Amino acid sequence: MPGRPLRVAVVGAGPAGIYAADALAGQDDVPVAVDLIDRLPTPFGLVRHGIAPDHLKMRALRETLHHTLDHERVRFVGNVEIGTDLALDELRRHVDAVVYTYGAAGDRALGIPGEELPGSLAATDVVAWYCGHPDADRGRVEELVSRARDVVVVGVGNVALDVARVLARSPAELHPTEMPHHVLDTLAAAPVERITVLGRRGPAQASFTTQELRELGHLAAATVLVDPADLTDAGDAALAAEDRHVARNLAALADYAGHEAAPGTVSVRLRFHARPVRLLGTDRVIGVEVERTRVDADGRAVGTGELDVVPADLVVRSVGYRGHALPGLPLDGGTVPHDAGRVVRDGEVSRGEYVAGWIKRGPTGVVGTNKHDARETVASLLADVASGVLQPGGDDDWVDTLLARGGHPVLLADWRAIDAAEIALGAVHGRARTTLHERESLLAAVRAAAAAQEG
Repeated sequence: MPGRPLRVAVVGAGPAGIYAADALAGQDDVPVAVDLIDRLPTPFGLVRHGIAPDHLKMRALRETLHHTLDHERVRFVGNVEIGTDLALDELRRHVDAVVYTYGAAGDRALGIPGEELPGSLAATDVVAWYCGHPDADRGRVEELVSRARDVVVVGVGNVALDVARVLARSPAELHPTEMPHHVLDTLAAAPVERITVLGRRGPAQASFTTQELRELGHLAAATVLVDPADLTDAGDAALAAEDRHVARNLAALADYAGHEAAPGTVSVRLRFHARPVRLLGTDRVIGVEVERTRVDADGRAVGTGELDVVPADLVVRSVGYRGHALPGLPLDGGTVPHDAGRVVRDGEVSRGEYVAGWIKRGPTGVVGTNKHDARETVASLLADVASGVLQPGGDDDWVDTLLARGGHPVLLADWRAIDAAEIALGAVHGRARTTLHERESLLAAVRAAAAAQEG
């Protein structure tokens, strides 16, 4: 059809996908129609299901992202899993280009003995649970949290600190969040007394931000503990002299050094030069064997042979994310091979396929990093249109095809019904919002709104 806009499907409605859709819809050189697709009935990806619920200001970013969903050139289509509800090659027949932005939600293993024991969890499991992700393994996580007095978190990134902070917060601090009520109830009753955060290298090599680190010091019912001996390394001092971020982190840690656990509070111990070598236990985790390390000239953690045991009822590993392969899409080391955002298959650029976000560059950066990343990819796509490599030519609307086979796509009006239902549920309990965590509950809100409109 002459004059038809370029049809672009963006697979993944998290920040990377929304920024890509915004870059496409916000330019006037090429007429476009963008379908923003997500396998969940809700948009916003890690802003909804990854940012800790007690970070209210950060989660408010979705209000900014929502402007893109309202754009006349953008159509949100949730509750559609590419590769299951619709094959990738089928989607590609209906559109002119596909931008993959579905992230890297898998976890990395520690690779140590005992990791398979009950009581060992990935941070992704815990985060999904307290954020109300529909796919969270609620029963397993709640069983473990509800009996954990001693928790060990392995990793010194922001996610590790998020897990430690959420487990240490008081019920009063968590009430204003959007957590599902079953999460609030479990955390309020949890017997957590001690949380140990293990970093295999020194404090200068830790990847958490200073803001996250300092936030620990403001918890109402927790005491942060740091061994002063961990802050005496001359190499760390040299790094701090060269890097202001390192200097700020070391200054924050120095504020905690020498603290003693206050009676009646949860102790949060940040322990460095500590590498887990195995999880102990027979039927379930009872402890973590830890080896003291030193940092060599290349910045690697080298074991010293000095061992001790940290008691643990629950061990949460937070040592990175990894991408997974969408059926029909190449993957190399957890990311999609690409050239400036153009997908590469068998050494050749694949016409009409693009990638952005974590599945493009790996799990690095902050939410805002995705904006520059998406713009690079969209620039490549628009350059391909300008050069004639990419032209309108797809066939009928793929959503019609999905509906004809009994699919249940969630469109923007349906998401607004979910949004309203969560706000209403929150109001009942004196909160701004309560997350609906079950897929069926999300879809029930859609059906209820449709029935009310028909009535």
